[in-house]
Amino acid sequence: MRANFVFRVRLIAFAIFLIALVLLVRLYFVQVVNGDEYRLKAESQYVSQSVNRIDRGTIFFTPRRGLPISAATVEAGYTVSLNPSIITNPQQTYDVLKKYFPELDSSNFLAKATKQNDTHEEIQRKVSEDVGKQIIEESIPGVDVSRERWRFYPGGSLAAHAIGFLGYADDGVTLTGRYGLERFYNDTLTKSDGGLYVNFFADLFTNIRSQFSNGDAAPGADLVTSIEPSVQQYLEGILETYQSDWNPEVEGAIIMNPKTGAILAMAARPTFDLNNFQNEKASSFSNPLVEDVFEFGSTMKPLTMAAGIDAGAITPDTEYTDKGYVIYDGARVENYDGKGRGRVPMQQILSESLNTGIAFVVDRMGTNTLKDYFEKYGLTEETGIDLPSEARPLVSNLQSPRKLEYVTAGFGQGIAVTPIAMARALATLANEGAVPSPHVGVEFDYGGGITKKLGWSPERQAISPQSAETVTRMLVEVVDKALRGGTVKIPEYAIAAKTGTAQIARTDARGYYDDRYLHSFFGYFPAYDPQFLIFFFAAEPKGARYASETWTAPFMEMVHFLITYYDVPPDRVSAVQ
Repeated sequence: MRANFVFRVRLIAFAIFLIALVLLVRLYFVQVVNGDEYRLKAESQYVSQSVNRIDRGTIFFTPRRGLPISAATVEAGYTVSLNPSIITNPQQTYDVLKKYFPELDSSNFLAKATKQNDTHEEIQRKVSEDVGKQIIEESIPGVDVSRERWRFYPGGSLAAHAIGFLGYADDGVTLTGRYGLERFYNDTLTKSDGGLYVNFFADLFTNIRSQFSNGDAAPGADLVTSIEPSVQQYLEGILETYQSDWNPEVEGAIIMNPKTGAILAMAARPTFDLNNFQNEKASSFSNPLVEDVFEFGSTMKPLTMAAGIDAGAITPDTEYTDKGYVIYDGARVENYDGKGRGRVPMQQILSESLNTGIAFVVDRMGTNTLKDYFEKYGLTEETGIDLPSEARPLVSNLQSPRKLEYVTAGFGQGIAVTPIAMARALATLANEGAVPSPHVGVEFDYGGGITKKLGWSPERQAISPQSAETVTRMLVEVVDKALRGGTVKIPEYAIAAKTGTAQIARTDARGYYDDRYLHSFFGYFPAYDPQFLIFFFAAEPKGARYASETWTAPFMEMVHFLITYYDVPPDRVSAVQ
């Protein structure tokens, strides 16, 4: 009897404890995790709701120090509208509202306010909390103040092409993510209207399961990105200056951690304001770093050189005779200046960007080998970056029976890839020969400490670490001795870099324009333990032929900023003591 009594007491105590625990956890979710949603629900009891009831997860930037910063969030306020059928004194109504909206046009307002058979005329949207509450207290006959929520981008145009925006779908009714991360992660960022009434245990365990599952993420999450806001802002300033100096048709840049594939900054010009995009051309919204393909020219040469070294076809000590030109399949391939240089080592091919030298490397390794390495670099496929509408590469020349197409591909002409694909392939040299997976998203945050780390395709080895280091040493010498005659070298830091100047294919006929070029520039540092890879490109800059003229200064400016901002320690002893 006594044993049964004790058991029942313990059972009842455990039940009470369990109920109390559930109530406490539920209270935490109500007040902390879903507090804002419940407050809005309560407000709807005394303030009417507009049709626009956006409920969406926040997108965050990740600063180097401190808490995440909002890149896209939801703001709450009011919409002010009129019911003309019950307005008794339009002029007096106008005079009252004019105090709150100084730019309110009298004639336009009175035209709306005197439509006697009309019951709804919108006057002002996105009204602040303070102003909206003051108008409510005025109790103006015929003036309706309804609750509204809208998507807001605190950075304005900052990282516009990467973030994207919330807009109307093709049906003109449904709000959905358009472009960028807003579109790619639309389903996860979207919160259900009925989310407040979902069974608590089901909701909790669904979120926990998503934290550990490899399947699709549950909806209603915030997105934390790898974009560093200060780096992004500095990069955009550089592009703005470049736009003013060289007036290209389009330009863009990527800063990536080559070891992880995380995108620290991504920007393009022309750009747009995420909070005021209604009058922009649709073409401004597409991201040329992901959605367009280009022939990048000589920035391809280090990849071809690495392939030749890795295949055992050449070594850094290999030499060839440079006549200034070579002929393949009846076509003449020349150096940029048409001049021969006699007996030339492999280093000089990169230092002076010699097309004939790359032709020699391709000839030595063979066309099938070059094709195999380009496939290993990922140049013949999409990268899988978490941004929408990634363009497929145009690499049909790698199926040609002629050697000419492989030679030109070896120095970056005749095949076209996206800037992100080019940056990923070049990151292989900085990542001990392994191809990283570029990405912007880092994790989903469901609130209440429940998160889900995003996973990416595993790295694949394209070349050996030894081959990558060999080419890195060659690219460091390019900066130390060849780039602007070695005048931009930083004695304390080993920087690997290469420029690229490509002719632009004609749109009205076969061949290339004689006066239009694409300038690209890439580099990484500290060269032997890289933290940053920088990739720039610009189509049709005006006033200079070569990329070394237009991109060297911006590249070095970005390098100096990153060294200072991240406190990057020197990786070699300065020659100046």
